[in-house]
Amino acid sequence: MSRYPAMFSRLAGAEQGAFVPFVMVGDPTPAASEAIIEALIDGGADALELGTPFSDPVADGPTIQRAHLRALHAGASFADCLRVVARVRERHPELPIGMLIYGNVPFAIGLDAFYADCAAAGIDSVLLPDVPVRESEEFSAAAARAGIDPVYIAPPSASAQTLDAVAAASRGYVYAVSRAGVTGTERASSTVGLAQSVARLRADAAAPVMLGFGISAPEQVAEAIAAGADGAISGSAVVKIVEAHAPAVLAALSDAGEDCAQYTAAVEAMTAELRDFVSRMKAATHRNRH
Repeated sequence: MSRYPAMFSRLAGAEQGAFVPFVMVGDPTPAASEAIIEALIDGGADALELGTPFSDPVADGPTIQRAHLRALHAGASFADCLRVVARVRERHPELPIGMLIYGNVPFAIGLDAFYADCAAAGIDSVLLPDVPVRESEEFSAAAARAGIDPVYIAPPSASAQTLDAVAAASRGYVYAVSRAGVTGTERASSTVGLAQSVARLRADAAAPVMLGFGISAPEQVAEAIAAGADGAISGSAVVKIVEAHAPAVLAALSDAGEDCAQYTAAVEAMTAELRDFVSRMKAATHRNRH
């Protein structure tokens, strides 16, 4: 059973939107990424969107592309990522966890086996950024068999026909893209036209709408909520914090291993900044402050 409805119901009662950070599992190492995920939760994340490293992440901008490469360099496999998620799930049984995974991964594994593995790890939803909704039927059917919510992207300035299709196919939430292009904070989000898109999606009884791409500051979260979105997803801004601390973490790991004080200090510096960032972004979701 998906955990998203309970989360959105709780937040609506508290007059809040959802704040969902994205981070790459395995970046800069699988163990460090697990500490990062815990810091995001400690900071107040309402749910998680977790990436799985892939060699050709065409929907991502340079910041998240580098996260893919760091995780691959650390040897993080899909199985490693599922093990991290399973441990997080054990500690946080009610937290919605979504995965962003490129379509080659389920193709290589086999759709039914892929979604069954995700369900066994405790994943609630899967977003395939390179699979458009017009090609989604086979994926959605396999997801449904495993009890996984399929999430699809509502592109900016999409036609009414596309929005209707996304609304019909998505479960858990709809990922509404705030602007054209790839992920990244190099270009800010835009809420122009978002209210109309949200209204169209909701007219089709869609799942709650989350705004993503270019969300890097609390005021952008507040704007997304004010425009009618049920929450905001921030990825590149989170990954930039990880990237800034990764050299120190990796250097300490290489020099003396995970048990040394230098490594512990490097991880703690990174996770402290992440907790602070998430706390500030979450505070902007309070509707009564707008």
